Amino acid sequence: MFKESVLLTAFVLIFSYLANPGTAFSDIFRYVDADGVVHFTNRPTSANYEFYRKESSAGLDEIISHYAGTYNLEEPLVRAVIKAESNYDPTLISNKGAVGLMQLMPETARYLRLNVGNLTDPEENIRGGTRYLRMMLDQFGGDLELALAAYNAGPTTVRQYGGIPPYPETQTYVSRVKRYLASYR
Repeated sequence: MFKESVLLTAFVLIFSYLANPGTAFSDIFRYVDADGVVHFTNRPTSANYEFYRKESSAGLDEIISHYAGTYNLEEPLVRAVIKAESNYDPTLISNKGAVGLMQLMPETARYLRLNVGNLTDPEENIRGGTRYLRMMLDQFGGDLELALAAYNAGPTTVRQYGGIPPYPETQTYVSRVKRYLASYR
């Protein structure tokens, strides 16, 4: 029974990855319970789970490359924004309601007609997020710090303050993205 359970679980994990390459973006943890059943997760719910292996982000590279090129953005910039926004978690929903890899607000995606039907779909989210990032860079004359501040706090807020708003969250965000950008270059 134990061997069959392990084999079935491994088959499901491998099949899921092969069927959806590029949709797995975090660490995999493993737990063997008292009955010998092996449990896998990317979100451990107890200290019983131990690190098993890193999931691959294969497929995501192509999406990032494609939309960075489409919207004339540096790939390292797109990667830095994704890292700062969601740490590559396509299902992440912030406490303010931002969704997915590039943490798009549903209202922003609708209002700006970013054509994102499923915010948790990595390709749609990155397409919408890179388009929005390009819009912010264009609105602020290519000034990266102002564009990042606008991506985080909104362009109206950046214009209202005449620069990066005095919000600790936004100031930290801009610094974090720039730090990631330097490491990805």
